[in-house]
Amino acid sequence: MDTFITHKHRLPAKLIFNPGAGAARKDPIDIVDVIHEMQQWKLVPEAYLVEPGCDVPGVVKAALAQGTRLFVVCGGDGTIESVARTLAGTNATLGIIPIGTQNNTALSLGIPDDIPAAIAILREGQRIKVDVGMATCGSLTMPFLEACSVGLVSTLFESADDIQHGNLARIGDFLAKLASTPPAQIHFLLDDKKEIQSLGHILLVSNMPFIGFHYQVAPASAFKDGMLDVLFFADLTKMDLLTYIFQGVGVGHPEDPRIQHYRVHRVEIETTPAMPITIDGLPLGEGKVRIEIKRRALAVMVAKPGKTAAPTPPTIKK
Repeated sequence: MDTFITHKHRLPAKLIFNPGAGAARKDPIDIVDVIHEMQQWKLVPEAYLVEPGCDVPGVVKAALAQGTRLFVVCGGDGTIESVARTLAGTNATLGIIPIGTQNNTALSLGIPDDIPAAIAILREGQRIKVDVGMATCGSLTMPFLEACSVGLVSTLFESADDIQHGNLARIGDFLAKLASTPPAQIHFLLDDKKEIQSLGHILLVSNMPFIGFHYQVAPASAFKDGMLDVLFFADLTKMDLLTYIFQGVGVGHPEDPRIQHYRVHRVEIETTPAMPITIDGLPLGEGKVRIEIKRRALAVMVAKPGKTAAPTPPTIKK
């Protein structure tokens, strides 16, 4: 039997495991392997398996009420963001083991997609506070971790996400919506000062460096700089936009000069006719939305500066 030698005490954690994440992955991730690796670091996971239609926020709230303070999500961006929205404003900490398709949140935070390395960060990394976006549409206010989108991206998100996960039957629906969706007059007010109005299809408001298909929209520190990045795609054709939706621009590539890019603390957006609004892929409403930043609202475990490889837990044989 291996005995883990360390000065660290045993640390309880709620493990939110999504077996459906990263459906295109060649080798499926086994929860038993994840639990074993966590135990090597003296983490004591209480596992919850995510299933279609389950109430992840309810599970997190119940665990919070029972005193749980570390929540580890082993899944993709959707599961991570669902837990993050629930933990925002609490004193609990989010840990991330990225096994999804895009893993934008982990990429933005510098968390590797190597499972042992990601788990090592839960004990050997540092706890930081990151910003959270807050979007208000009508009477509904919701936090978001990655981005809020207004317009065509919101219209196409569900079918594009299904296609990305292998459901090619949605291609027809995607193309029909792409062809039939007209542009709208998009009016937005930046920091209650600068007003802009123009005809367009898409406006994106990001809290993270990476969104979509690893599309870099902001500096690496964007998740903790107290600012939102607003991107207005006013002069791009639908075919240009299609390239961004499915390919992004890739890490390190220059941004299209036709994209209007602003950095603000808050933005109010109104569209005529009313266009759909989503936050992290979830529908929020239509038409008018106010978005602002909530500074240092969420605690997350990330790697210490300069640390890239996962240390090996020391063991002895008994």
